[in-house]
Amino acid sequence: MIGFIGGGNMAEALIKGILGSGPREILVSEPREDRRAYLERTYRVRTTSSNKDVVSACRVIILAVKPQNMDEVTAEVADLITRDTVIVSIAAGITLSYLTSRLRTNRVIRVMPNTPALVQEGMSVLSLCECIPDADMAPVREMFMSVGKVLVLPEKYMDAVTAISGSGPAFFALFAEKIIEAGTAAGLTPEQAFELAIQTFIGTARLFETGIHPAKVREMVTSPGGTTAAGIAVFEERLLAETVRAAIAAAVGRSRELGRTA
Repeated sequence: MIGFIGGGNMAEALIKGILGSGPREILVSEPREDRRAYLERTYRVRTTSSNKDVVSACRVIILAVKPQNMDEVTAEVADLITRDTVIVSIAAGITLSYLTSRLRTNRVIRVMPNTPALVQEGMSVLSLCECIPDADMAPVREMFMSVGKVLVLPEKYMDAVTAISGSGPAFFALFAEKIIEAGTAAGLTPEQAFELAIQTFIGTARLFETGIHPAKVREMVTSPGGTTAAGIAVFEERLLAETVRAAIAAAVGRSRELGRTA
C-alpha cells in the first residue's frame, strides 16, 4: 500500500497519476476533513487524520507536507519507521541527510516535482541514497512517470533543479501574464489576448517537443528588420538575459537558504 502524509495539490496529482496507470491501494493522512472527503469522493482512496496510521499501514510513504512542517511530522512518525519502509519526500529543500538522520533509515528518495504534474505533464527529479535497491527505486520512478517525465540526478543539483523546473512554471506564467497585459494595452480584449498568448505558448512548447532547440525556433520566426526582430531588440536592450540569470540565481540561493540538513 502507498501512503501519503499530506493531501494537497501535488499529492492529488500523484494519486490521479498512480490510479490512472492501474488500481492501487492508497491511504492518505490529511488534517482537513473537507479535503479528506473530497479525496475519498473523487479518487475512492482511504483517508485518515492520523499520520501514524499511514506509516503503520504502508511500506512506501510520500511526505507531501510543507518544509516548515517536516520537523513535526518526522518526530511524530520516526518510531514507526522500519528498515523496510521507503520514504519519498517531495518537500522543497529537505535533504537526504536530514531525512536519514530524523527517520533512521537509508531508504530515502528526495523528489522535486512541479505543478504541471496536475495535468500529467510534470518534470520530476529524483535523488536517492545509493543503498536503495532497484526493487524499491523502480516503483517510485514509475509513480512519478505517471505524472510526466523523470530524471535521476545527484542531490548537489537540487537547488538548480528547484529554480528551473520547480519555480519555472511561475516564471513562464509571469511572462504569459505580461504578454496578455501588453496585448490588451495594444487594443485586444483580455479574452482575445489570453487566447492568442496561451495558444502561442502551447504551440511553441509542442515545437520544442519535436527536438527543435529554442534558439532555432527563435531564428525560424525572426526575419531581419521584421516585427519579431524589433521586439527582440527591446528585450536585448532591457537586458533580458541578465535579468533571467539573476532571477534563477536568486531562486537557487533561496533554495539553499531553505535547505534543511541534518
